[in-house]
Amino acid sequence: MKKQESSNPDAECSLGPFLTVLIVASAVPILPCVCPQFSHCTALTLYTCLQELPPLDVGPGRTRPPPEVTVLLWWEPFGHRRHMADCQLRFNISGCRPSTNRSRYWEAQAVIFHHRDLVLHGLGQLPAGPPQRPPAQRWVWMNFESPSHSPGLRDLAGIFNWTMSYRVDSDIFVPYGYLRARQASPRFSLPRKTKLVAWVISNWNEAHARVRYYHQLRKYVPIDVYGAQGLALEEDSMVRTISQYKFYLAFENSQHTDYITEKLWRNAFKSSAVPIVLGPPRSNYELFIPPNSFIHIDDFPSPRKLAIYLKFLDQNKPLYRRYFAWRDKYNVHMTSFWDEQYCKVCEAVRTAGDQLKIIQNLASWFES
Repeated sequence: MKKQESSNPDAECSLGPFLTVLIVASAVPILPCVCPQFSHCTALTLYTCLQELPPLDVGPGRTRPPPEVTVLLWWEPFGHRRHMADCQLRFNISGCRPSTNRSRYWEAQAVIFHHRDLVLHGLGQLPAGPPQRPPAQRWVWMNFESPSHSPGLRDLAGIFNWTMSYRVDSDIFVPYGYLRARQASPRFSLPRKTKLVAWVISNWNEAHARVRYYHQLRKYVPIDVYGAQGLALEEDSMVRTISQYKFYLAFENSQHTDYITEKLWRNAFKSSAVPIVLGPPRSNYELFIPPNSFIHIDDFPSPRKLAIYLKFLDQNKPLYRRYFAWRDKYNVHMTSFWDEQYCKVCEAVRTAGDQLKIIQNLASWFES
């Protein structure tokens, strides 16, 4: 995993019997953690357990954080207007004022630029000077698409101070979802399953690896496809529909480091279906979820062998239920797009040092 220039060295931390994670922020002190079987852990582990991140450390200089932080969103993602979240109420992050009002540019401690909208509007629509920005202001590059769907990266060298994405080694790491320790709550109950394999897909492209694999797999096992190329799916019925199936094809549109999206967290896990994943390697998935919570296509030499295994599990209820054993210890949290991102930037500003870095290698890092 290639690092951004000026990033801190990695540190390694274990979480439970199944997670080994890379931590970006080794200068952060080790803090207590309530994860099962563990007494101490660091950044990503805390995020997974508690939905809390230790202070972001980007330099040795530290001053008292400002009492209130203004975070300016230069473009609302994909042009959709949204009500700005109350970070205190939603995420217990105090002193945060997210805004879309560009007249507040000179008072903003951070400005967020969403990559897709930056490409749409062009670099000429960035704030102009002189001076171009206040001395202590951070420019944050925000992107939750994969490198395959992120054009224009090579034009962005030397512009931004922080990255925010699904990658663990981002300056501000915000995954699509994560597990956290289950508190006192009812035991997991598996919904009744009457069907075998489902797949929901909106962007059908015959050149994609996921479509090619689907064509091979369907020769050996029935697959119900929903979306533009398949069965109709009523609005807000995805989880209810998929919960009838034993397995779900959590196939990503491209394969890149840490690119594990709502296809796993919402479509499969929230629907209580066993995910069959096509994405980064199994080892990458196991940084975030238990090894016995999913099936990777690479576990089998061919789609036919995978189909045989699915039919075997279909006839063996105790073995199938083993894929849900982790549910007794963990709950699934889905990231709240985009409120959680904006509030995390506020939190990062409040805990960061004074020194600024400039990201010179954004494209080579993100594409690695």
